[in-house]
Amino acid sequence: MTVASPFAEQLARLPTIERSLPLAGGETRFWEYGAGADGAEERHDAPTLVIVVHGYRGDHHGLEPVIAQLDRPGYRIVAPDLPGFGISTPMAATHDLAGYEAWLQEFAAAVRAESPAARVVIIGHSFGSILVSAALAGGLEVDDAILINPIAAPALKGPRGVMTRVAIGYYRLGAAVPERLGHVILSSPVMVRVISVTMAKTKDRARRRWIHDQHDRYFSAFANRTVVLDAFRASVGHDISEFAARIQAPTLLIAADQDDITPLAAQHRLAELLPDARLVVLEGVGHLIHYERPVEAGEAITAFLDRPGDGHSGQAGRTA
Repeated sequence: MTVASPFAEQLARLPTIERSLPLAGGETRFWEYGAGADGAEERHDAPTLVIVVHGYRGDHHGLEPVIAQLDRPGYRIVAPDLPGFGISTPMAATHDLAGYEAWLQEFAAAVRAESPAARVVIIGHSFGSILVSAALAGGLEVDDAILINPIAAPALKGPRGVMTRVAIGYYRLGAAVPERLGHVILSSPVMVRVISVTMAKTKDRARRRWIHDQHDRYFSAFANRTVVLDAFRASVGHDISEFAARIQAPTLLIAADQDDITPLAAQHRLAELLPDARLVVLEGVGHLIHYERPVEAGEAITAFLDRPGDGHSGQAGRTA
């Protein structure tokens, strides 16, 4: 039985349409919320374009609780399913960091061409934070960047580095067996639940049930074994610190004090490496800010985007 989202009423108030674009040799499906969903004229005139990039093995649904907090006049929000995940088809290229970066550059160019005068904001969660950072370092121009649960250091060095090594063994097993069996192993409901239970920190039973239901519904929506394995290698093989010095856009980092993947000390180091960064730390939450604390994340985003500044991209302060 599907568990109702705590944010269903908020999302229902947002105009929403589903669209698709032929990109990177595949078909990218994406969802448009707010001003862009009202029609082509509103899309063209939207003052703010927000591009939202989800994390590994999820799809656009994962960041909808955060999107619900950004229901503001003039906001056009676009949230794609990454190639090979959700209902987007795979790319023609390898699903590694270079492939995803090239796809994101192409996607961003396509949607911003429909809102040519808009302030451009990009949001990335977890693996999405790596993709966004790589694209920004590679020349993607935006006015503001927001990274939620940023991967600030190598995953193998995180507080749960042992768990990451277990995950690597799990994915290696999925790669070693025949294709059909590998797909079964990699989409195992038991493993999905173990991952979900490990990451959830909230003591609220209703919220935990909903989180587990979200993972049950969307965490195994990948096209094939190759896609999920290539993306996994990219997710554990890179981190934002590789790109930090080349990211010029004002950047908001929304980190968690109980994140099992990146220690808080690494988030502080990342904030120092970025040329223009602000760090907000949410307490009592782990790697699922988008499920457990989306309201606070939305408040941090709104405060960041409304900060005093000159024009679109003012100067972000640095806080810890």
